[in-house]
Amino acid sequence: MADTGITGEHIVAPTAAADDVLRVEHVNKRFGPVTALRDINMHLRKGEVLGLLGDNGAGKSTLMKIICGFQKPDGGQMFLRGEPYEPRSVDHSRALGIDTVYQDLALVDELSVFHNMFLRREKIHSPLPFLANRIMRNEVREALDDIGVNIPRLNVPVARLSGGQRQAIAVARTVHSEADILLLDEPLAAMGAKEGAFILDLIGRLKEEGRVSMIMVLHNYVHVLTACDRVCLIQDGVISLDKPTSETSVEELTEIVVDEYRRARRAAQAAGG
Repeated sequence: MADTGITGEHIVAPTAAADDVLRVEHVNKRFGPVTALRDINMHLRKGEVLGLLGDNGAGKSTLMKIICGFQKPDGGQMFLRGEPYEPRSVDHSRALGIDTVYQDLALVDELSVFHNMFLRREKIHSPLPFLANRIMRNEVREALDDIGVNIPRLNVPVARLSGGQRQAIAVARTVHSEADILLLDEPLAAMGAKEGAFILDLIGRLKEEGRVSMIMVLHNYVHVLTACDRVCLIQDGVISLDKPTSETSVEELTEIVVDEYRRARRAAQAAGG
């Protein structure tokens, strides 16, 4: 393994499990002189919710963008359901069953709830190219009811919904697309306690059903321990911790992050003379 700058006791070796649906092995990514990812090794089991932690700039979003096909890695390899996985684009990744809920949600405020649910997936009458609005509306009602999301009116623009409801629409859209791997980039960002609880409850229901596997970028350690089965921590471009949430704590996660901050600070001071 390349020199990561992280103390040896925090380097996590590549891991795998028989029920892995996704594996990332030795993935690295540079942007000019900046190394975003050095040597990422990570796996996701079927039906698992994996929490991805790390400071700003640690490489979390870069890793998510590589997995979903938005960016290409400079090295390493990925495997999807045991087969080599090299997504050519976000659409290609989606066609293979990986869908993403971005931090900005990718919703169009002026469009209705049901039109946003079918954004870029619209159903069209044939042979005339008219939107099949009634069919889409009925499917959206069934899909939302199926995962327990209560939005009474599907004709209203999503701009009129609460933050929690908007996030729920974005999550429901990925589930409705028949994706079996969901990537959620900070699904609780800028939410109040009530809206955050609403989304955590939705994630919990999906987890209980076991239909999808999820990777969530999160910042709040309590949310990770509450919602996730396992946690990975990215530091200095590598996974420095990979543990079941039942075997770690807020205190341990905080200690690892503080230790790395102190190490980086000492290194910077030494470099500056």
